Amino acid sequence: MPGAAAAHIWRYAPENRRPRHFHLEPELNLVAAGSGKFGVGQVEISVAAGDLLSWPPGQDHVLLEASADFDLFVIGLTPALSARVLGDHRARPHAGPTRIRIAAATLARLRPLCAVPLELQDRSVVERHVGDLWRDAHTLRTATHDRHAFTSRALVSLIERPDLGRTAVATAVRGYPTEVSRHFHRDMGLTLTAYCTRLRLLRFIQIVDGGTENFLAAAFEAGFGSYSQCHRVFQQRSPAARATSLGPTSATR
Repeated sequence: MPGAAAAHIWRYAPENRRPRHFHLEPELNLVAAGSGKFGVGQVEISVAAGDLLSWPPGQDHVLLEASADFDLFVIGLTPALSARVLGDHRARPHAGPTRIRIAAATLARLRPLCAVPLELQDRSVVERHVGDLWRDAHTLRTATHDRHAFTSRALVSLIERPDLGRTAVATAVRGYPTEVSRHFHRDMGLTLTAYCTRLRLLRFIQIVDGGTENFLAAAFEAGFGSYSQCHRVFQQRSPAARATSLGPTSATR
């Protein structure tokens, strides 16, 4: 987010295309024109004008292909602002589908709202504008469901408690661990265990960015069983991190 903003809208530019990534913030992608293809977990999704895509926290995604006339708006905001905007329905945005088709009239209404220049606007104005869009998109997403109920419930539980293990998640969603894991893997394109690990890693980074100098305590607070486990995951998920000072000797800082 620019500066201290809690929300923003970016317009796709070929020179700014990002590699496969995931993050703590929930995100929406509105395809306003053209066509393309996204990689999501272990699957690929073809998209076209009128597609609204939703990436919950920790869901990896990457734009693989884009037509010459591809026009995409990326709408992002912090989990805290999302919860405030959605109020009593704050747990539901992560239960919606990854992609829905919206009507041409809806696309015609949303596109100019996304294209409003935000760079020179006051922070509160930007957050209110993005919040209104987020609320509208949430209504569209929750009107359609293409994920199994176990996956939707598991997402809500894990985003609130990334320290939960597979058995605990299954208990929370009232299903058998193997059944919950199977549906989650099919719907999300990655295993339940891998998703849990991602959320814990993101939580660890958030804690460290908050100013703590005790990496060991941060690892435990994020839900890891040990600092060595956290360090191993950090190195595996972020090749660039191998050049940082986040080594085993830092655990007691």
